[in-house]
Amino acid sequence: MGTVTPSSARLASTKRVEAAAGRLATTAVRRMNDELAWFRDLPAEQRSIIGLIAQAGVAAFVEWLRAPDQRVESTGTIFGAAPREFARLITLQQTVEMVRLTVDVVEQAVGELAAPAEEIALREAVLRFSREVAFAAAEVYAKAAEERGAWHARLRAQLVDALLRGDAAESLQG
Repeated sequence: MGTVTPSSARLASTKRVEAAAGRLATTAVRRMNDELAWFRDLPAEQRSIIGLIAQAGVAAFVEWLRAPDQRVESTGTIFGAAPREFARLITLQQTVEMVRLTVDVVEQAVGELAAPAEEIALREAVLRFSREVAFAAAEVYAKAAEERGAWHARLRAQLVDALLRGDAAESLQG
C-alpha cells in the first residue's frame, strides 16, 4: 500500500463527495421539508427550484474542492438555477436557513466522504466553502435590493417630473 499524499487524498475525498452529491442534495431538501415550515408551504415549483439550488451548491462545492483558492461565483454556479425574482419570493433569512441546513447535511457526511486522514481537511473545506456561499447569498440579495432601490428612484423621478409638467391625475396613478 502506497503513502497517501495530500493532493491524492484531496482528490479521493473530492471524488467521494462528487459521487454522493445527488444523495446529499436530496437529503438537504428532505430535511428542509421536515424542519422548515415555510418550505413546506411553498408551491411545488418553488420547492423544486430550491432543490436545484441545493444540487448546484453541492456541485459547486465539488468544483471548489478541485480549486479551493477560487472565489465562489454566486449567480452563475449556485443561485443561477433560480429565476431572477427568486430573491423577492424567498427572504434572505430563509436563504440563510437553506444554506445552513445544506451545509449541515454535507458536514454530517464528512466522516464517510473523507479519504483516510482527510476528515479534518474536508470538514475545514466545508466550513470555508460555506462562508463563501454565505457571502455569495448576501451578494445576490444586496444586488436585488440595489436594483429595487434604483427602480424606486426612477419611479419617484418620473412622478416628480409628471407633477412639474402638470400631468393629469390619471397619468400619475400608474
